[in-house]
Amino acid sequence: MRHSALLSRLDTFTECLGRAVSWLLLIMMLVQFAIVILRYAFNINSIVAQESVMFLHAVVFMLAASYTLKHDGHVRVDIFYRRLSMRGRAWIDLLGTLLLLFPVLIFIAASSLGYVAKSWAILERSPDSGIPVVFLLKSLILVMVVLLSLQGIAQMIRQVMMLRGRMPSIDTDKENHNSA
Repeated sequence: MRHSALLSRLDTFTECLGRAVSWLLLIMMLVQFAIVILRYAFNINSIVAQESVMFLHAVVFMLAASYTLKHDGHVRVDIFYRRLSMRGRAWIDLLGTLLLLFPVLIFIAASSLGYVAKSWAILERSPDSGIPVVFLLKSLILVMVVLLSLQGIAQMIRQVMMLRGRMPSIDTDKENHNSA
């Protein structure tokens, strides 16, 4: 498979996942709104509902991290970066992916494997509400690592293509997003 085709597939996957996950924000907001109405209008509290908002937030965070990376939405010290040429930015992004992103992902994966495995071993539930999917929620740590790794590969392909003078056509979407 050509690099540009792989880049396109990885970016399309990340884009579709990010857009799908964004719907969870609406659900999370509606559940939170219902919690507030029930609590203050009817004096009804629900630990399950409160935990579901927390769980939805975690799901959005874990599954949307690669989408945020694709759209250059993570925190960056931009003092020098914005003054660099496109080639200079490509070098910074490539080195950042290789020397920062991948080592951090390896650390997260290595340090969370036992944590997730123990949760699966006991099919962990929430101690307060009994929500039976805590082990699945914890598994999202490893899913996040995989998704960020895939998008990191896409970023590396994009940067190498830029350094070789072959600007990927998919990058125009990123430029349009940043200028909005």
